Amino acid sequence: MKELLSQIPEKAFGLGMRVLLAVVFFLIGVQLIKLIRRIVKKSMVRANAEIGAVQFADSFVKASLYVLLAMMLASSFGLDAASIVAVLGSAGVAIGLAVQGSLSNLAGGVLILALKPFKVGDYIKESYSGQEGTVTEIQIFYTKLLTPDNQTVILPNGNLANNSLVNVTMQEVRRMDIKVRIPYEADLRAAKEILMQVLEEEKAVETERDRLVFVDELAASCVVLNVRCWFRQEDFWQGKWRVAENCKLALDANGIKIAHEQLDVHLSGGDS
Repeated sequence: MKELLSQIPEKAFGLGMRVLLAVVFFLIGVQLIKLIRRIVKKSMVRANAEIGAVQFADSFVKASLYVLLAMMLASSFGLDAASIVAVLGSAGVAIGLAVQGSLSNLAGGVLILALKPFKVGDYIKESYSGQEGTVTEIQIFYTKLLTPDNQTVILPNGNLANNSLVNVTMQEVRRMDIKVRIPYEADLRAAKEILMQVLEEEKAVETERDRLVFVDELAASCVVLNVRCWFRQEDFWQGKWRVAENCKLALDANGIKIAHEQLDVHLSGGDS
């Protein structure tokens, strides 16, 4: 017992030095990881890599280096790295089941970067959960979207890779369709000419694409006209709002009313 008690200060000092050195090593490792990440980012940017690929590589390098740092710290406390790997290998089935979702997301991220169904800056609509927004980040496991009302949506890469989605902004131009309902008694030819004039006066409309005003449907209470043209992606929403407003103003100025939805109810009276 005396011998054991006499060894406690020495062992405590040795353990304290190990802990202190581990902390110093950890802080140095964190700084080295940040430096390596900056080097990787700058190299990929100079190589004109896509922003999504840069973000994915950065998150992958970060995760890998932190795992390596943790194993090195464990080795400094006497844990054999080979033993750790052997233990992890023997428990591979359980670990695989536990992290199969993460592995699926990792594989999905690789597929997204390889096949490029979308990139950072695209506006997408995904079918799995019905979310939509502008892609802001493609990370190792998740993709971040920014919705039109400024909310951040985080989606697993596995779901994005394994389900259908719509890339709204992949093409340079986008078609606009506006339904305009006019009464049956209105002058159809005059209404079409007025609406076509609105399209011709809109400067943002793509002149190389078709501009059409046509009868889309003969509804129960009105004639449905379709106003169709094309805008560049960056002009789409502002252009659509202007065309919709100008169609209403132009029809009002020429005495043509917009038809309202109406429901005719017929009552059959009985004998009194």
